[in-house]
Amino acid sequence: MKRVHISQVDALFSDGSYAIEFLFYYREGLNTKRLREALRRLSTPFWPMFGEYRDGLISYDKYREDAVYAEEASGEELDTREIREGGFEVCSRFGLPDSERLFFLKAMRFKNGTVLVPKLKHLAGDGYSYFYFLSLLAVLTQRSRFSLKSSLTRLLYGPHHRRTILRDFPFRGGPQETTPQDNRFAIKLEEVSRAEVKSLIKGAAAANNLRLSSNDVLSALSLKKLVSIQGESWGESIGLTMPIDVRPQIKEFGRRFFGNGIMLHTIELKKEEVKNSPAKEIALRIRSSMPSVSKKTYQNYLAGLEQTFTSGGTQNFRLYDPSRGCLVTNLSKLPSEKLDFGTGPPELVLPLTTGKNSVAILASNGNYVLRFAY
Repeated sequence: MKRVHISQVDALFSDGSYAIEFLFYYREGLNTKRLREALRRLSTPFWPMFGEYRDGLISYDKYREDAVYAEEASGEELDTREIREGGFEVCSRFGLPDSERLFFLKAMRFKNGTVLVPKLKHLAGDGYSYFYFLSLLAVLTQRSRFSLKSSLTRLLYGPHHRRTILRDFPFRGGPQETTPQDNRFAIKLEEVSRAEVKSLIKGAAAANNLRLSSNDVLSALSLKKLVSIQGESWGESIGLTMPIDVRPQIKEFGRRFFGNGIMLHTIELKKEEVKNSPAKEIALRIRSSMPSVSKKTYQNYLAGLEQTFTSGGTQNFRLYDPSRGCLVTNLSKLPSEKLDFGTGPPELVLPLTTGKNSVAILASNGNYVLRFAY
């Protein structure tokens, strides 16, 4: 049996919260027999996501398809317009129930295409890990376009699972139980042109000699919108939480690290400041607050998490507090073009896991789409 200790960041999700779950729609369908074979083959290099969690350890014994995969057929056509709007009813309809394994994939065949819903518990890995795996799953599924030798060569550069390589972590969390989420929320989509974002970035560079990122601008726009919606229920101070991928700065991790290679960064702002200031000014505040990521600063971040666990355990920890702030996740660089299982990339991509007062930054038709849940 294979085992690996979880990291300090993994422990934040040891209660089963914040699973990563998307819906992918393929109009031309796909070969599920090849998909199942690819899934079985990837269960070896990506073994932690096919395992189970208990007492600080992810353990894996052997592959059982029925524990990680299900398939169903429908004689109906899928209403893609309804799916595209992505309301709570859609999330409830396609969202998967909890499972004993850390990963589960469901394929649903309709008269007008196939839907894939992969669900990864955040304890096993972050968004980068999720799409890293799915990209390789797509490569192995489309054997008609890639030779077996080519596929195996890619796997030689597969993931590593040294989760505690920077700092040991003898965590002994209890059995994983999913924390109930408040799913009573509305979902609204708002498109933002890339030209508008570029204009704000250019203006900031000219006036302040400071280079903003598109994430700074989009996070500022997201926060201002949520303040206009939820401002009356929030207090004077509000928190904006953003996950930062640290793989590029931490060579011990690198791009092949499978796990939670993230740092959660929160900036506190005055509600009235957010409400009355232009988006550019809020974006500048966000940029100036961003931490410098290095091996040393990340080790300090992990040590800080350990202190949190020591003082109160994970049960008192929340990624963000929706009663006084929001979570903004940037998915605009989601590699959907790599999720080609043999019939082309997905025509529709929809995040199914949504928290109250959260924003997902997506890309569509050359522009950005802000997906608000409140």
